[in-house]
Amino acid sequence: MRLSNYVLLGSLMLTIGISAQNKQILYDFNEIPQSLSLNPGMETDFKWYAGVPLLSGVSGYVGSNGISINDIFADDGVDINVKVRERALDVLKPSDEFSSTVQLEYFNGGFRSNDPSVFYSFGGYLEIDNITFWPQDYAYLIFDGNADQLNREFDLGDLKSRGSMVNVFHFGINKKVDRNVTVGARGKLYSGIIDYNSTSNKGYLVNTEGQNNRIATTLDADLMLHTSGVQALNEAGDSNTAAAQFVKRAFFGGDLGLGVDIGFTYHLNERTTITGSVLDLGFIYHSNDAKSYSLNGKATVEGIEIDILENFGSLNRDFWQDLVDEVEGLVPFETETASYVTFRPTKLYASIRNDFGEPVDNGGGQLDCDCAAGSSGGGELRAKYRNSIGGQLYMINRPRGPQIALTGFYTRRLGNFVALKGTYTVDKFSYTNVGLGMNLQAGPVNFYLMADNLLSYKNIAATNYASFQLGMNIISWGRNK
Repeated sequence: MRLSNYVLLGSLMLTIGISAQNKQILYDFNEIPQSLSLNPGMETDFKWYAGVPLLSGVSGYVGSNGISINDIFADDGVDINVKVRERALDVLKPSDEFSSTVQLEYFNGGFRSNDPSVFYSFGGYLEIDNITFWPQDYAYLIFDGNADQLNREFDLGDLKSRGSMVNVFHFGINKKVDRNVTVGARGKLYSGIIDYNSTSNKGYLVNTEGQNNRIATTLDADLMLHTSGVQALNEAGDSNTAAAQFVKRAFFGGDLGLGVDIGFTYHLNERTTITGSVLDLGFIYHSNDAKSYSLNGKATVEGIEIDILENFGSLNRDFWQDLVDEVEGLVPFETETASYVTFRPTKLYASIRNDFGEPVDNGGGQLDCDCAAGSSGGGELRAKYRNSIGGQLYMINRPRGPQIALTGFYTRRLGNFVALKGTYTVDKFSYTNVGLGMNLQAGPVNFYLMADNLLSYKNIAATNYASFQLGMNIISWGRNK
């Protein structure tokens, strides 16, 4: 295999191993406090809760909608060059993506105000988010080169990639307006650790026939890569101070930003409920260790003619340097340290739910409350029913436009101790995504576990999507008097 093929293959492996951030199982799973992170207007019946540090909320997601690891590395007797050609180059489109998200809550808690209609929540979490769209024409350039591609324009705008590592601090207020309406909002403070994005690229590369049977290469480029924190952490790694630099940037020593979440719950009638939320309406201002790289301009160059006899005595001369200097003179490569702003990947959730069956037994759990709390505006606390069925909408803003997922769900409550939620989700990654979540309440100890795309777990390497969530909390149920 040629060296260029190895380069392409390595890039493919990295992007596959590196999503959207849909947490469709957790959304509207009211027994779990972390559901507030998806809808600050969720109905709550906790007196207080405290997440177990570093264990209250752990979630991860990896997605690739066009190819899987198995497509390239399966032991199927097909030459790997053929598989790369037929299963990646000739099939994937610039709209296909490789993405991942990891979240780790290191503290989380909440408590009810003296006004029983008001609930406060707070916490902090680390989030790593990456997305890369398939750079189709770049892949063809690496795999095939452009020597035999006369008059073909390679689109340099195919490159769209962004990623970040952010520490997030948040504080939320949840208000039960009356028996039918609950609203909430959460303020967020972002402390950026690492950021990179290259999403506004334009231009092309084309080979044409030049003079004297030489190939003329035309480069028309408008490329930009923004980074922040990368250089500082690299230098810290060289001096063995990476951990200290990481902590510094995570706790307000890096790039700062602000954001807000809003949400609501509304009961159409006793058993029908609609909910909605908008998350991460915010931005980060990158001014600390910001560095941007640009390539902007147009140049046409021809191959360099080398006379071996004439240059016999100077074979060590770098004949390519003349070509490099010519290109750089016409298409300047510049480095800047100017600040820049990035907007957070805004997310939207919405759902409609119908409850049916008998109310959950009031034997020491969620319904043990001050049902007269509504006298101060809180409204009567509603019962939970054994069964719920409904649908959810999820949308996230991405560099190539919004991505949408639709979910149908069924929730079953077994007393006050166990709740199960099954989901079926359709999105760009899968049409057969079946998920299952479990919430276990053992006295004050709350434990939950969730996983998506269960049908693919028999061969995880062949799946285009995988995610999980788990956590543990200490909960005191019921309303304050």
